[in-house]
Order: sequence, then structure tokens, then C-alpha cells
Amino acid sequence: MATQKSGLKRRLKARHLTMISLGGSIGTGLFLGSGAAIYQAGPGGALLAYLVIGVMVYFIMTSLGELASFMPTSGAFSTYATRFIDPALGFALGWNYWYSWAICLAAELSASTLVMKFWFPHSPSWLWSGLFLLVIFLLNILSVRGYGEGEYWFSFVKVATIILFIVTGFLMIFGILGGAPAGFKNFTIGDAPFHGGALAVLGVFITAGFSFQGTEIVGVAAGESENPRKNVPKAIKSIFWRILLFYVLAILVIGLIIPYTTKSLQSTDVMVSPFTLVFKKAGLAFAASLMNAVILTAVLSAGNSSLYASTRILYAMAHEGQAPKFFGKLNKRGVPVAALVATAIVGALAFLASAFGDGAIYIWLLNAAGVTGFIFWLGIAASHYRFRKAYLAQGRSLDDLPYHAKWYPFGPIFALIVGVIVILAQDYQAFLGGRIDWMSAIAAYLGIPLFAIMWLGYKLVKRTKVIPLEACRIDDRGFDQEPEHTEKKDARS
Repeated sequence: MATQKSGLKRRLKARHLTMISLGGSIGTGLFLGSGAAIYQAGPGGALLAYLVIGVMVYFIMTSLGELASFMPTSGAFSTYATRFIDPALGFALGWNYWYSWAICLAAELSASTLVMKFWFPHSPSWLWSGLFLLVIFLLNILSVRGYGEGEYWFSFVKVATIILFIVTGFLMIFGILGGAPAGFKNFTIGDAPFHGGALAVLGVFITAGFSFQGTEIVGVAAGESENPRKNVPKAIKSIFWRILLFYVLAILVIGLIIPYTTKSLQSTDVMVSPFTLVFKKAGLAFAASLMNAVILTAVLSAGNSSLYASTRILYAMAHEGQAPKFFGKLNKRGVPVAALVATAIVGALAFLASAFGDGAIYIWLLNAAGVTGFIFWLGIAASHYRFRKAYLAQGRSLDDLPYHAKWYPFGPIFALIVGVIVILAQDYQAFLGGRIDWMSAIAAYLGIPLFAIMWLGYKLVKRTKVIPLEACRIDDRGFDQEPEHTEKKDARS
């Protein structure tokens, strides 16, 4: 095993980091879930919800950009909270993040079997889940470059599909493709563009939030980027607006071409996904097979990122004394093998829980992971707020930061407020109608008490306190970086 001093290998190039940022948030939430958002709130309501959540995520990403470019580390979220707020919060955020992505890996394995049954309806589920887990595992165990290359090409396919979709859609809107121009008539039918009022838009907030989750993986990857002080700000600056543009334009195209009253929009069947419907209207006979292949790519991309992110957070917590030490050991290629194997096993076991019996255990596992994405977003915003205050309190100059988050402190405060609203309102329907649907409410909010138990439990056992600003550990070199001469050598190669 490599020593801690040798650190993780800086093998991710700027193009890898850019595509990791892009691919992290483009997945089935857009390809399948966007139709349900339009059906629920109308085209205008869906656009508004995605714009508001998009602004929140923008501020989270700028906060992460300032943190990760100054102190790049693979355990970004737990490490920053541990050093700038309270070790107990870092512990809870780290384990929740690991758990969330480990369960996400199981979810993607389940999704991959459904996708493959589109072409091979009578094939056994274990065949495809086992094959794809093996592929993802091999990409990650080879080296961080293996993960980066895999994610680069997965993301390339997704981005190319969205660009093709948007171009095709606008050609249809103006009548160049698919017969008569679609125009703007679908924004005027029924009670469009806003359907269902403010509560419907609030409901889409949750859908939009889940769709954007994964964008933060660029912060995890920063610790293995060749030149994080340059490449992380570049990825943050250039990528977010492209993602937001992709989402907003894609939803605009769907809303203009397909009436929000179309019942099939609420289906998650690839045969009637909004992307498939638009491509079919444009005259592409193979639209369903095309979109199924793209969705398979999105599933593999999410699985690849799940295994990578959860492995690195486990590695980081081991170095902060918040996980068993052997998870912090690296092989000669700079891969934390023990953390990788443990995460893969947990993901596989969770998948087996979904494949056998009635799947009740797996459903509860998923429910417990439901709000964790929003929780660690709040952790990023809070960590950045405290980092900037500690940075100035210790007499440092903002001019020394490689990247400045715009609109501080409004940005992290706005992200915190919107994030809390989304978390609390994610299943508001359970409290409407006179009788409270307790089972629905417990399933939706299960992740909150679990997070609180881990946070307060660690705090009581370790007797931790909020760290004074003057005592925060501010160091522009993380524990997991290679020596400087190695980094320079890699940059030349």
C-alpha cells in the first residue's frame, strides 16, 4: 500500500473535470422526470421551479468552487464541515454522503436491468446488474484516470443527445421539421403556462432538486485534478450555465411541443418519455431505441459517479479519524481499494434487497437516502459561509484565493433558505386533506432524524463544539495531495 504521504494521484485533466461537472447532473431526472414536472405544474411552472432551484445550485457551486480551488480534497464536504464548523457535523455529512451514493449505486443497478429488458425482455436481472457492476468497478479500480475517462465518454453521449434534442425541437417549433410549426399554443391551453398554482410549483422544486444532484461531484474530484487552482474555477465558471441552459431549454422545448395535459408525460416508461415523443414527432422511427441507449448511458454514468464519490468520501473520513483507518490506505495507483470494495459490496447487497422478496427493505433504504442530497448541499453552503469568515478573521487576504464566490454572503444564505424550504416541503401533500398520511410522511422525512442522530450522537460521544473562527484549520494543501514535484511532473506528461 502507498503511504499517506504519496497521496491520491493527480490524473484528472481539465476536460475530465468539465465533463464530470456536466455529467453529474444530467441523467434520468431530465430524460424521464422532466415530463412529470411539466404535467404537474404546466410548462411555465416547471420552468420557474427549475430556474429557482438552478439559482440555488449555482450559489452552492460557487461556494464549492471557492473551497475546492483553495483547499482541494477528495472528502470535500465532510472535511470542510469538520474543519470550519464542527467535527460532529462533518462526521454526519460524510457518512450520509457515503450512504446516499452507495444506495444510489444499487438504484442504478436496478435501473440498468429495466433498461436492458427493453431489448432482452426474458433475460435474468442478475446478469445485467452483475455485468454493469463489474464494468463500473473495473473503471474505478484501474486508476482515477479510468473513472475520469469513463465519465468523460458517458457524459459526452448525454450532452450530444441534449444538444440534438434542443436543435430538433426548435426546428419543429418553427415548422422546419415535423410538419406544421408547434409555435406557442401549448402555453395557452387550459390554465397554462402555470397549472396547479404555487403548491404545484413547490412540488416540482423537489423534482428539480433531485435532477441537479451530482453537480457537486466536481468538488470530490478536485483532490485528484492536475491543477485544481486553475481547473476547478474553470469548471465552475463554464459548466453551471451550460447545465442550466440544457435543463431550461429542454423543458421549454417539451412544453412547446407536447401539451402539458398529455397523460403519458407522467410515465417513466422510455417508450413515452418526453424525449422519445419529441423525436418521434420529428420523424425518427428509432426514437425509443435511441433514448433507451442514452438512458442506459445515463444510468452507467450515475453508477460510475456513485462508486467514485462514495469511495473518496470514505477515504477522507478515514484520514479525519471518522471512519476505520484501513479505508484511508491506497494502492500504488492511488486508489483506496478497501473503501472501493466496501462500497461496491454495500451497493450489491442493497440491490439484492430490491431483487428478492417484496423489496420493502430496499424501499426504506431509498427513503432514508431521499433528503441526503439536499442536506449535504446545505453543508456546502454553511461550510463556505464559515470558511470565508474564518479566513478573514485570521488576517488573510481575499486576493490570495484562486476563485471568489460571487454575491457572498447572499449566495450561501439564499442556498440555505431555499434548501431548508425544499427539505421541509418535500411531502407537503401528506399533511393536506384533514388526515395526516403518516406512512408517507415517515418515508419522505426518514433521512432527517437519521442525520440528526448521527450528528448529535457523535457530538455527545466526542464532546465536540463549534470551532471558533480563529481556530479553524485553513490550509491550501489538503491531506490527500501528492508532493509538489509529483504534481509538476504529472502536469508535463
